Amino acid sequence: MPHKLHFKVIHASGQDDVYRALELNHHSPLTKGWQSARFCLFPQDIVIQLESRARLRKIQVLSHQYLVPTKIEFFVGDVPDGSLLSLDSARYARLGYVSLSDNEKTGFKARELKSVHVDAVGHYLKLNIHKNHVNKHNLYNQVGLIAINVIGDELHKPFDIVDPDVFLGDERVDSDPAIEGLYNKPDYISPLDDLAFDMYQDPEIAQIIRRLERKKQEAVLQERYDYAKRLKTAISELQKVGEKLGKMEVEKRQAVENEDYDKAKLKKVQMDEYRLQVYKDLNLNDLLELTGSRHPQHIDLEPIRLPTPPRLERLEEAPPPTLSLFPPRTPPRYDERPLPRSKAVAEALDVPPEDSPPPPVTARDKADNSPRTPYDDRRLPALKTKPLPVEEEPELEPDISQEPEPMSEVDLREASTAIDVFGLALVSKAYSKTWSYREDALTAVYRQMQETSGGNKEEIKSVLRAAIFLVKRGIDDKVYAVFKAALNLLRMILTEYVPKHKITKADTSYAVEKSLQNLLHKAGDTAVRNRDDAKNFIYEMATFPEVKPIQTVPHECVKPFKLTMGPRLAQSRCEIMETLYNKFGLKNGFTMDNVMNFNVQALQHNAGEVREVTEKLIKKMYKDHGAPIKDYLPADDEKTRKNTLWRQLFEYFDQVDGKPSKSDLKKQKAEEETKKQAEIDALQKQLQQLRDMNAGKAPVDPAVVKSEPKKAPAKQKKPEVKGKGKKAKDDDEVSNFTVDNICIFCNERNESFTEEGLDIHYWKSCPMLKRCANCKQVVEIATYTDHVLTECEAKANFSKCPRCSEAIPKSEFDQHVAEKSCNPSKSGLNHCPLCHENIPSGEDGWKEHLMGRTGCKQNPRRLLALNKPAGGAAGGSKAAGRGRGGRGGAVRGRK
Repeated sequence: MPHKLHFKVIHASGQDDVYRALELNHHSPLTKGWQSARFCLFPQDIVIQLESRARLRKIQVLSHQYLVPTKIEFFVGDVPDGSLLSLDSARYARLGYVSLSDNEKTGFKARELKSVHVDAVGHYLKLNIHKNHVNKHNLYNQVGLIAINVIGDELHKPFDIVDPDVFLGDERVDSDPAIEGLYNKPDYISPLDDLAFDMYQDPEIAQIIRRLERKKQEAVLQERYDYAKRLKTAISELQKVGEKLGKMEVEKRQAVENEDYDKAKLKKVQMDEYRLQVYKDLNLNDLLELTGSRHPQHIDLEPIRLPTPPRLERLEEAPPPTLSLFPPRTPPRYDERPLPRSKAVAEALDVPPEDSPPPPVTARDKADNSPRTPYDDRRLPALKTKPLPVEEEPELEPDISQEPEPMSEVDLREASTAIDVFGLALVSKAYSKTWSYREDALTAVYRQMQETSGGNKEEIKSVLRAAIFLVKRGIDDKVYAVFKAALNLLRMILTEYVPKHKITKADTSYAVEKSLQNLLHKAGDTAVRNRDDAKNFIYEMATFPEVKPIQTVPHECVKPFKLTMGPRLAQSRCEIMETLYNKFGLKNGFTMDNVMNFNVQALQHNAGEVREVTEKLIKKMYKDHGAPIKDYLPADDEKTRKNTLWRQLFEYFDQVDGKPSKSDLKKQKAEEETKKQAEIDALQKQLQQLRDMNAGKAPVDPAVVKSEPKKAPAKQKKPEVKGKGKKAKDDDEVSNFTVDNICIFCNERNESFTEEGLDIHYWKSCPMLKRCANCKQVVEIATYTDHVLTECEAKANFSKCPRCSEAIPKSEFDQHVAEKSCNPSKSGLNHCPLCHENIPSGEDGWKEHLMGRTGCKQNPRRLLALNKPAGGAAGGSKAAGRGRGGRGGAVRGRK
């Protein structure tokens, strides 16, 4: 069976003064390895000599992390029969080569292990090492090897290499037919012979592991499977311990090189204590059977348990059984079936042979609640041919073991940190399938941490992290009692352990962050009490004196969640966010930005209950902070309000701001329309009377003339006219011009001002009107600002300047307000939106500014009106008047 071969380096073509070739003779975590001389010639040669002639099966080379050769060639050397064993007499045969990576991808931090399977015989192995890979760390073009390992079989006779399976007795000293038969692989190579095992294991632990592995193989051959299982678990545990001790040994050596002897002493004490504690926890003396007994008392090594002589003596004293205890066609009880055993075993143990009748069973044995012998002393059946009756199963169920079941290798690897701190026994309970053990484990950790008075900061930190690891498992536990025990332990850690030992904020934040993730997940549990307890503990944890300053709870809770999250969990997240906001407001980690980003994301969730909780929180925030909330929501327009969710939110905002609701606006608009229609009807009646008067069909009614406002005629449907006209003129003026010939804005009279002529006048030349650049409607200049802010189709793109009261585009609003270069409006004066000047109040002030010779220079229609001959026609055609802008000269007047 191939195994690790011992060798020594007998030749090296060159070496560094510090990293000598003799370092390759030993394998340990402290091995420095061999390095070539600086600026050496290539290739470099290393020759190793085996203890005896051997058949090589595997060669392993561990390369340096940055002194990496490009290629290594292997040669096996043998000495001809009758020749003297010496380096000069050896004849070498080339086996092949391996190429090594330049190690750039790993940042020159990892070491490359090359394993080569060969089949060659010889006394020597020569390595031909070629030039190095060039990198910034290799300043002197050196190459280096950390370790070399050779695996094979020693050969003592020539026929050993012909058929290794023929001579298995005295002919091959190191062969083990039992082990080879166990694995059914004559070429099986143990993982303990691998180079990676020795290079990262503490030497003492490595030797113990090898002894335990040998004991395990013997136990399997002897069919002591329980013992083999214990050994397997111990080997797995010791491998982790050995790696940790190896790291500590390297740290201790580094401290010695740095002359930090206090640290070196501390490391040595820690290693000794840790080593002894592991030996004690694993009960190593019994595992190795150092006492001479191959059957330790606490290990069940036999496949069946045979009764002891004292039990037989008690049975012989009992009276014989009655017939009533053996009803016909009833199978014997589980503990009453005889055991199949040989006569020799029976004589050795002083018990009746297999063909003897079963021992008598008394009525007292059945009536007594406590059995006459412990359960472990009862006889067990060797084979079970069929299942027992259902009604008898409760009687056959064994008692619960006082020890938890052993942990799997995956669990041992996962919980290695906690095992280092609290021990294997306690952590095994935390991983047990029995919930009472899991609860007891958390309670034991609670007591242990409470009783901790002081110690090294690193130890305190390790205890904290190990406890948080167990707390996380407890929080995720489905059993309520275990979950409550985990919450109690976490509360004690954050309120007592952290301030008592003055743990840093970074470690406290680690404890909160790690456990909070599990609590947030538990808040979406199907059980109501689990959800409520998890949420309440999050609220409580956010107020702990040691947790509140680090703001970890708000920071984690305010992170937006994915839209695919389950409704129950998403609702709990929103409820947690709402409660924390009500408790802290926009402080202690909460800002307007992160809270509203969370809310906007939650509003897009498919579940209505999630959106409902979020909508409630947004309303609460708007009530507290007002308009800034709208900056995170879509624009408040008709398109957005078609969505029910946004409409309800914006209506609530309007209600908070004191604005009328949509229903109130509709009612007000209907009233205005009714009033407007009544005014139009009265105007039409008055205009008809004026037409009849001018035509001589009816007498002039002075009351009608005096009360007639200068409005557009009723037949002018499209120019919707609002505003005040001039007061009525004399009756003779009315007789010369009809109302159809007068512009009610600029009071210009022209016979061409028919329906079409007025449209053209409004559209092109009236100095009191202006076309809106956004919606192309013709509006009165005096009301242009109000039109843009309240009536225009593009009103959402404008805001009112608080300084000059004009409509400013939102894209320029911030710069406009910041510059403060606008002309401020004054109370009691009109403010022109064209030239931005303040003008006298009233209608006369507007007319003088927009139509006068020294009026508004930004009104192009003013000069056109001044240069126009008196009584001139507006000109143009119907097509021209109605074609521009497509709105037919629609006019909005001043109210």
